[in-house]
Amino acid sequence: MNDAALVKLRAQIDAIDERLLGLFNQRAECAVSVAEIKRELGEGADDSINFFRPDREAQVIQRLKSLNQGPLSDDEVGRLIREVMSACLALEQPLKIAYLGPEGTFTQSAALKHFGHSVSTVPMSSIPDVFNSVGTGHADYGLVPVENSTEGVISHTLDMFIDSDLKVCGEVEILVHHHLARQSTDASGIRYIYSHQQSFAQCRGWLDQNFPGVERIPVSSNAEAARLASIEKDAAAICGLPAVEVFELKICYQNIEDLSDNTTRFVIIGNQDVDPSGNDKTSLLISTRNIPGALLGLLQPLADNGISMNKIESRPSHGGKWAYVFFIDIDGHQQDKDVTKALNELKHQAALFKILGSYPKASL
Repeated sequence: MNDAALVKLRAQIDAIDERLLGLFNQRAECAVSVAEIKRELGEGADDSINFFRPDREAQVIQRLKSLNQGPLSDDEVGRLIREVMSACLALEQPLKIAYLGPEGTFTQSAALKHFGHSVSTVPMSSIPDVFNSVGTGHADYGLVPVENSTEGVISHTLDMFIDSDLKVCGEVEILVHHHLARQSTDASGIRYIYSHQQSFAQCRGWLDQNFPGVERIPVSSNAEAARLASIEKDAAAICGLPAVEVFELKICYQNIEDLSDNTTRFVIIGNQDVDPSGNDKTSLLISTRNIPGALLGLLQPLADNGISMNKIESRPSHGGKWAYVFFIDIDGHQQDKDVTKALNELKHQAALFKILGSYPKASL
């Protein structure tokens, strides 16, 4: 390719960028107009108006993915339009998102993936603190881990839903890649490895093979592990790329997780009900009466109405010794005809029945 052709292509790119800039601002002007109409139609203060619509955003992203003909991948298209929507939403009402901190955790990465980088992310020291921040109105939404494909459910998160009135407004999944990092790329001389207990479990095989004699010290988060490794010369941390960057560490080994498809699922908690998006999931909290076949009876309405169950987990109930509640995820939205029918039948049989929320399904 000669210089003249290169100059021509660069001129075309500059012209396209100018058109994109105009279109971005045109979209932003529409978003501001939408906010003004919502304020005119709504009652009360701005904080009572749902400027963020998870169902609408899911529909927009899915529609553009279906229209995509490349060369950008569907995932890249989704990521780009998410950031555009995030910037436009910030003009309507800046969102404050509480997450299980500190800064640099996978939970923060999940929050930014779901909401985009134009929101304000606020780290919390514990899962109850995230729930409390949203419940008291200090944050618009919260984001907490709920399960990992390798290590299973995060029981503390499930337990919080037993007494909380907050709803599940969405979910997000991220592939979790763990790195061994320290002050230099030289892995010799490592005497301690810090990490969260879950990450140690997810990298157990690799550690047993490569660092069998090195002490493993569990800490509250991978970000805390990275912080400790940044100030201790003989220590290393198992952490994600955000923590590596925040604490200016060097990566000794990349992607040391035992399973390459290691995925963590997070849920978004808030105060709003979410309308159907066309590709939804519903989360339930139920308990059975203490009679033979009670659980089977609860699940029967789902089967009779052709409702697919994705997950069921049991947790000790706060109501008494040896009493349990069940967390169930099913396909569909609570407003879907078949789902509504099944839930009405299930409600009459359950000792406790609570819809935690219906929301758009996550995609990696």
